[in-house]
Amino acid sequence: MSGSGNLMDFLDEPFPDVGTYEDFHTIDWLREKSRDTDRHRKITSRSKESVWEFIKGLLDAWSGWVVMLLIGLLAGTLAGVIDLAVDWMTDLKEGICLSAFWYSHEQCCWTSSETTFEDRDKCPLWQKWSELLVNRSEGASAYILNYLLYVLWALLFAFLAVSLVRVFAPYACGSGIPEIKTILSGFIIRGYLGKWTLLIKTVTLVLVVSSGLSLGKEGPLVHVACCCGNFFSSLFSKYSKNEGKRREVLSAAAAAGVSVAFGAPIGGVLFSLEEVSYYFPLKTLWRSFFAALVAAFTLRSINPFGNSRLVLFYVEYHTPWYMAELFPFILLGVFGGLWGTLFIRCNIAWCRRRKTTRLGKYPVLEVIAVTAITAIVAYPNPYTRQSTSELISELFNDCGALESSQLCDYINDPNMTRPVDDIPDRPAGRGVYTAMWQLALALVFKIVITIFTFGMKIPSGLFIPSMAVGAMAGRMVGIGVEQLAYHHHDWIIFRNWCRPGADCVTPGLYAMVGAAACLGGVTRMTVSLVVIMFELTGGLEYIVPLMAAAVTSKWVADAFGKEGIYEAHIHLNGYPFLDVKDEFTHRTLATDVMRPRRGEPPLAVLTQDSMTVEDVETLIKETDYNGFPVVVSRDSERLIGFAQRRELILAIKNARQRQEGIVSNSIMYFTEDPPELPANSPQPLKLRRVLNLSPFTVTDHTPMETVVDIFRKLGLRQCLVTRSGRLLGIITKKDVLRHMAQMANQDPESIMFN
Repeated sequence: MSGSGNLMDFLDEPFPDVGTYEDFHTIDWLREKSRDTDRHRKITSRSKESVWEFIKGLLDAWSGWVVMLLIGLLAGTLAGVIDLAVDWMTDLKEGICLSAFWYSHEQCCWTSSETTFEDRDKCPLWQKWSELLVNRSEGASAYILNYLLYVLWALLFAFLAVSLVRVFAPYACGSGIPEIKTILSGFIIRGYLGKWTLLIKTVTLVLVVSSGLSLGKEGPLVHVACCCGNFFSSLFSKYSKNEGKRREVLSAAAAAGVSVAFGAPIGGVLFSLEEVSYYFPLKTLWRSFFAALVAAFTLRSINPFGNSRLVLFYVEYHTPWYMAELFPFILLGVFGGLWGTLFIRCNIAWCRRRKTTRLGKYPVLEVIAVTAITAIVAYPNPYTRQSTSELISELFNDCGALESSQLCDYINDPNMTRPVDDIPDRPAGRGVYTAMWQLALALVFKIVITIFTFGMKIPSGLFIPSMAVGAMAGRMVGIGVEQLAYHHHDWIIFRNWCRPGADCVTPGLYAMVGAAACLGGVTRMTVSLVVIMFELTGGLEYIVPLMAAAVTSKWVADAFGKEGIYEAHIHLNGYPFLDVKDEFTHRTLATDVMRPRRGEPPLAVLTQDSMTVEDVETLIKETDYNGFPVVVSRDSERLIGFAQRRELILAIKNARQRQEGIVSNSIMYFTEDPPELPANSPQPLKLRRVLNLSPFTVTDHTPMETVVDIFRKLGLRQCLVTRSGRLLGIITKKDVLRHMAQMANQDPESIMFN
């Protein structure tokens, strides 16, 4: 045939959108990896040609570090702004600063020259709403007015937040960690990490935390940092054109998110590695470390906590812990595991109810109702009225001579002459007993309300509420042990280390251990949790109690179910996530899972050189498969390769526009040389470049245990099943997930997120 030698292989110049994926599809990790290797090879070979190409090669190599620097700077800045805004708006519910309305209560009283140390929370410049409106600070009318305005401000903030999420960025709700885990495993959710989501999530996060709802900003800050990562990735073609490389950036961004959420850079890197990331090469570890470092440095420069420290709850305990205390620490671990199990089961049941009943149709009403209940119940109790971060900070604190908290209202010995920082154990005073029952009520309220709050259509993190539950339980246990040791110091367990007049039990340490136990019970983190906790508090010598509590809570929680809260939400939403931690122990074979099964129509395939453009277009129109195996012929069924649906569509569309003579009855071929055709045939279309010549194949007798492992470790989209080189069927990631659900006696159709 004339001219067949110089037929244009049209994909020699890549056309727009080739290699991209559609929404709610899974990426092909192997293909992305090989495309990046090819790109790297080209850059290396070109860099030897000229100085300019060499400089371009250097810039490409440095682009990863530049992206990390930008992510760290933006994530740190946003976190600092969020912290400052939350501080101001939380205080706005109770009063306003007369000298400058944008000052929080603490900042307002810093600048006042009339503040005394005893009354450091009271200064003339800061006025409660009752003082400002009716000029009264005490009495029933002042209390009722303050109460009413507290509830109204909370409702206003929550209403604004849910409205903004609903109208501008529906993806800005929730904590974002389940979706980020799914995205990092290779799933595409377009818009989830977009610019609108970033903007709305940042603004609404300030509003919901300030409204006093039982939620934290730590989980959503990971989502915010990943949005920053996605934005900066799109500026560099190395990342914007390769979904695999983009996910390396997002893993590092997640580390930067935790770094600024807790002021814990190393904890952030470990969190990304242990909890969020799916593919975490060594290069990503270094880059995560750098991004977390820059983010923490930026946050420290802004200094939102005003204490020149990066940590959120700095503690200074003056006494070591003793071996006998491991028993209450382990008990707190058991409590954390039980609370984690209770929370996950109740929260998932409530979220499922929200999905399947009419409740889900009224997200604004639900948020308003929960906010109203939270504000009305929270105001009378000082421990639920203050922000959750302040509550945890107070519970972690050791009782020094200068503490004015109710928790430090002990009966002092008038003859005591001791250095200020080493106060001996003392009998509890009236304030401590009042604080104990207020904490008990606050604990019950927090446990119940958090179940209904997490999962509403607003940004909501779970770290801080979980830590608050644990810190309240821990502080109460700590005070109990302290009083026991004081009144019964002659008991055998106290005799060795707790003499009269000694400072032996630190209740704040118990609060810290309880917080770690409850957070571990809910999320099932271990290593990263302990590191985050000691970075968060600066309590380096208390690693062993934290480890004991974290491991115990994980064991106890795992006894009731292996899923943490994030995995449970992934399953609830039906995301196609293959968890590396899940074990598959059933003795099924690839032939049991592959499609087509017996009685189903045969597999839709393309032949290498006998189908027309029209045949292929009809096949694409009539089916919704993501790709088609290419075989020698229908009779032999010998496998040649695999062609993606999207790339076939784009290739045919571009060929019709740019290549002359391509019509509906042009023959399409995937071989190097064109087939023998009659003289008057239209020009054939060569599409060898869209063909993957090395699709992953297994034989029909491969155990499913091996197939599941291959899908997990290589991140495959699909795998072809052959026998002696002949194509028998195909297994997709969703087939694997459905089969695993079936084997675990779950509904296989729940794995259908589309």
